[in-house]
Formats: sequence, structure tokens, C-alpha cells
Amino acid sequence: MRDVRHDRRDAPRAGHGVAAVGVILAGVGLLAGATLWPAPGAAAAEREPWQNTRLRGTPEPPPPYRAVRAYPRLPLFQPVYLRVEPGGGRLFYVDHGGDWPEPGGLRVCRDDADVDSSAALVALDRRIYGFCFHPRYEANGLLYVISNGPVTAARKTDRISSFTVARDGTRGIVPGSEVTILEWESNGHDGGDLAFGPDGYLYCPTGDGSTDSDTLRTGQGLDDLLAVMLRIDVDHPAADRPYSIPPDNPFLGVAGARGEIWAYGFRNPWRLDIDPDTGRVWVGQNGQDLWEQVYLVRRGENYGWSVQEGSHPFHAESRRGDEPIVAPAAEHHHAEARSLTGGIVCRGMNRPDLEGCFVYGDYSTGRIWALGHDGTAVEAPRELADTTLQITGFARGRDGELLVVDHGGGFWRLEPVPPAPPADFPRRLSDTGLFADVAAHRPAPGLVPYAVNAPLWSDGARKERFLAVPDGGRVEYTSSRGWNFPEGSVLVKSFTLEGTPGRPETARRVETRLMVRTDNEWAGYSYRWNDAQTDAELVGRGGHDEVVALVDPAAPDGTRRQAWHYPSRAECMVCHSRAANYVLGLCEVQMNRDHEGPGPAGNQLARLEAMGYFQAPLPKPPAELARLVDPADETAPLDARARSYLHANCASCHVEAGGGNSAFSAEFAVATGQSRLLGEKPLHGALGIPDAALVAAGDPARSVLLERVRRRGPGQMPPLASALADERAVRLLEAWIGGLAAPAAGDAATGAAP
Repeated sequence: MRDVRHDRRDAPRAGHGVAAVGVILAGVGLLAGATLWPAPGAAAAEREPWQNTRLRGTPEPPPPYRAVRAYPRLPLFQPVYLRVEPGGGRLFYVDHGGDWPEPGGLRVCRDDADVDSSAALVALDRRIYGFCFHPRYEANGLLYVISNGPVTAARKTDRISSFTVARDGTRGIVPGSEVTILEWESNGHDGGDLAFGPDGYLYCPTGDGSTDSDTLRTGQGLDDLLAVMLRIDVDHPAADRPYSIPPDNPFLGVAGARGEIWAYGFRNPWRLDIDPDTGRVWVGQNGQDLWEQVYLVRRGENYGWSVQEGSHPFHAESRRGDEPIVAPAAEHHHAEARSLTGGIVCRGMNRPDLEGCFVYGDYSTGRIWALGHDGTAVEAPRELADTTLQITGFARGRDGELLVVDHGGGFWRLEPVPPAPPADFPRRLSDTGLFADVAAHRPAPGLVPYAVNAPLWSDGARKERFLAVPDGGRVEYTSSRGWNFPEGSVLVKSFTLEGTPGRPETARRVETRLMVRTDNEWAGYSYRWNDAQTDAELVGRGGHDEVVALVDPAAPDGTRRQAWHYPSRAECMVCHSRAANYVLGLCEVQMNRDHEGPGPAGNQLARLEAMGYFQAPLPKPPAELARLVDPADETAPLDARARSYLHANCASCHVEAGGGNSAFSAEFAVATGQSRLLGEKPLHGALGIPDAALVAAGDPARSVLLERVRRRGPGQMPPLASALADERAVRLLEAWIGGLAAPAAGDAATGAAP
């Protein structure tokens, strides 16, 4: 759905996802004494049966609501917007896919639970994002549409148009009735919604018109119609245009300012609603690096983009507007939301607990929240549901139901979750059934140890990994990105820290992380090892931070203290996002290697195939398949080592349709010259580096990528799950960048480079 108005990081047109947390699938540590594969030429080991009988449900009580399919027979492809026609008994909706000839047409169907067909109402060579009905629609038939296009044009515009729906029996669009109300150039963050307020004026939030990071530097300006909330009067046209400017608009008459502006400082506002009882204007906004926002929009206020991302510094050195920056009504870290979809205010919707609340959700995580207002201040958001939906909008059903628009192809209604006994989710690692002996870290029969070619940096921890697939289950092997695992599969990774690297007697197990495939989605859990090293306890959903004491003879008092972060449940899914296909280390380029630890050697892909884990044969012999190299292997080519490191540590976000906001690709399959790294200006600040580039070929000192890997704290990369710099990687990347040749003149566009 980037073909709707979400950020290009988070959905089909441009993706979803976020910064690397590295929750489960990286590193090269192996279980001591474990038998992995038969020796080359020996008969393949038989697959041992395993069933997931204990890791069911969730540790916490479920949220109070769940999503249930509405209009199940209606053909839908990529719906983005839904409204019930006033007084008409019909549904109007926008669908961005399917067999329709229009790229994002507005369609109409009966408002009937059994409806099974629809018809085109408005078809344009533009992508429609939203629409609204005139307050007197039942009398005048006026329908207002916000769109962006033309679809194939290099430069696009946002456009507010009005159409007239016939009041006769046809109830179709009156031919030739389109009137362009207002139009402005926008080629990226377009915003995309319309609503009439109780004052009778039309409101429209707009984006900053760029594809990333306010490259036009318009967020704090008032001289164009980008990054603002528009408020216009469509009922009283001016002599020279089909609308007028309300006389109380705050910037009317301000030198150089557009009078249509009601408020400013937006990045990419995606969905708004206006409370019919109070007139409060609510907006959900797609964030940038780390934060998603909800705003309660008021006259003349400045919401900070791009000086700030929500309440956090972004381009702190940029020019500011004259008005003070106002904090969001609510904001969600990317650990729990990735591409926010604004919602609706619940009034008279058969949900007393939600009366007056602004209900909104997240495209990437499928979570839904309610934000209340006590008449004086905004209350803390409360989670209503945790779904698998790709949420693009909300609607009020005619029967008072709260409807959710799912870009994955459906309309859903929210209903209360029926009472149920709490799930008996394992609170100790020994209760999971994954280990025959937890203290010895000996896996249960049916768990398969594995290793990866290029480890994710985890503050020096070594790791032991296992995969578990229910008996009879098969993995769908794909040549790009993570494999698809069947229901009930579990992936296991344990972390061990050594007080003195290379001295096992100073080692301490710290954490075991699980990824569990249940109810057709992945969920992450962390278990914290006790001091006795006999078992591990489940960490709460919010994660945990502590300082680990390690025996280190080289330390002044014989003890070294190291900070360790146990990720929250949501942080697990930051890296293991939809864009990365959730599973990171279990992919061709990471798994295509021989096991070289204890036990007989053998290629991991070939042995998994021989043991019957794949749905189909490998596409080629392993020797002909792609693979990463170990970045620490100094005998491997420098370019392969550096690109393998970037793949393992960065590509979960910096990937096509991923969460990386700097639009380069870190995937190993993408050649350096095609990666959009060389010579590219940094979008998120230069970190004090003169004449900076993401990668300045031959000049490490000017390369922001290197500085982000080197630093810890604000601006570090990966931005989560690491408190210590990977000094070996810093030296590797410094040597790699220093050896790159700058693209020859004219080569930048084609990516001619090593």
C-alpha cells in the first residue's frame, strides 16, 4: 500500500518496516557437542518428529476487541477508504487494485451483509485517496474527492474535486459535473483525506510533497499548500476561484502566507476526522525515523515537522516557523507502530466504552488504539485490538458498528472479545518443551541447530540457534529474503556473553529469544537467564534493561559490567517486519553454508532438503546458490565482506519496501553501484561532517554510513538493540569505503561502481 498515502517505507508502493532490532536470527555461535548434519556422502539424517504443544496463545490477556470480516462476499483487492452514503443505503469505497481500469477508483455497492458485487462510480487517471459528502448531500448530491496524479506523470499534483451524484433513480455521477476546487504540486507525501467540520468548512491535511525527510524544506513554511491543514469555504466561491477563504483563518493577510492554511508543520498526515459534537480535529500522521503521531489540530498551531519528528528533534538546525511547536496528542515509538492510520471519532456507535474516543491504527503492525479526551486534556491511548490487518482507514457503519479498512483485501468490524480463560503460556524456558535439558542447553528431539554466514552484531554476544517445525510441516523456500514457515513453527536463539572473549570459563548465558508462528503470524518473546544458569524467565511485554556482571580477569576488580536490553514484544517485530518477510537469518544467502562446529559437516540447505523440511526441491545445487561471507573472514574479498555485513545488519530495513528512510538498499544481491549509497547526500543530517555523503567513495571521513556504525546513542545504526560499537566492523567499512572508486562522470545514474 504505498500506492495509498502511507510512507514509502511501509507498504506496497513503498513499503513498511523499521530499524534493526536484530531479534532472532544472526550470529554464528553453535551448541557445543550438538550433532547437526550427517557427514558428506553419508545417508541423510532422518527428521525427528516435533510438535508445538506448549507455545500457544499469548502471555497477556487479549485486547478487548477483535476484527471480524464484514461484507465477506464483496470482491475487494486493495481497499483504502470506506464511507456509508448518507440516506442512500449504499457503500462508497476506494479500491487500488483488481481488474478495474482505473488506478484507484471510487466504487459503490449495496450496504448489505451479503453484497457480492460493486460498480465503478468515479474513474480517474489519478489515485484517489479519500472523499467526503457535503453536509447537505442528500439534497445537493455533492461529493468531494482528494486525488493525486496523473498516475504516469513524472510530476504529480494533489487535487480536490467535486462531483455531483444524480438525485434521480440512476444515482450515478452526473456527466461533466467534476469541478476542480484546488490543486497543488505533490510528489511524495500527499496526505489524503477530506472532512467537513461543524462550521461548514472543508478541511484537508496535506503532506510535505517529498518522498522523504522534507527535502523541499516546506514543513515550516506558509508560502505553499504543502505540510499544512487547509480550511476552505466551498459554499461561497470567490470571483476568481471555486472557493473562498474563511475570514477567521489564522494566516489570512499575513505577508507571504497562503490564507487557506489553518495549521502547519505536518509530514504525511494520513486520515483525519472531526468530532461532530465538539468540532475537535484529529489527524493521524506517518512518522519518519522512530515515531508515529496523533495530533489534535487547532487554529494557527505549528506541529514541528521537520524541525521535530513529533516531540523529538529531527532537523533541529532548520528554520522554524514563528509559532511555537506543539507536541502531538499521542505518539508511538516504532517498536509498536510503523505507519499510522488516523481514524474516526466514535459517536453513537453502540460502544459506550469508546464514546467520544478517536480510534486509530497502524498499517504495519495491525494494532488499534483509542484516544480519549476528558474535556480538558487528552487521555493516554489504550490498545483495543492486535490484528493482522494492513489498516488504511476506519468508518462508521450504518448499524453503529466500527469498521476497519484492510489494504490486504477486506472490510472488517470490531467486536468485543468473548470471555475466555487465560492462555497457559510458558513463563519459564523449561516449560516451553524446547529443551530436553535447559541447564545444559540441550535441545529437545526435533529441534535442528543451524548457523548463519554473516552475524548481526549483538554487542559481542555469541549465539546458538535452532529451528523447530511441527511434524509434517514444510517450509516454503524462497531465493530472496526469509522463508515461509508453517503454523506452530518456533525459531530459537540464545545469547552468551564472555567476560574475556575466547575464554569459555568467563561465559554467561544472558537471554534466549523465541519467534513463534501462531494464528498465522509471528510473535517474539524473550527469556532472561537466572544467575544460577539453570533456567530463564519470560520477560514482560515491555522488555527490560539491566547491567550484566561478567567475570573478566582484565578488569580492575575482576568484573566487567555490560548493559543488556531485552526487547519488548513489539521491538521484536521492528526488525522482523512484513517488508523483510519476518524471518531474517533463515534465508538462502545466510543458510547456504557448511556446518563447521562439533558434529559431522554438511551443507545446511542440502541437509534440510534431504530431511524433508522444504515443500519443493532446491532450485539449484547449493554450490550454485548465492551466499554471504563471514565479515570477520579476512581471507574473503573485502567487497563481499563489507556487503555481507551491511546485509546482515542493515537490510531488514534498508530494502525495497522496507523501513529504511534513507532510500538505499543494503541487500547483498544489489551491486554497490546500484545501491543508491555512493555519493548520495544524507537525508537525515550530516552529523557534523562537511560535504557529507552516505558513502563517499575513497573518503571514509565524509561517509555518514561509517559514522552511524561507529557511534552509539542518537544517530547510531542500527538504532536499536546495541549499546556497544562494533569496532571490527568500523575498521572493515573504513577499509572498504577507502578502496571504492568514485563513479565516473555520468555513471551515477546507472550505478557504475564496484
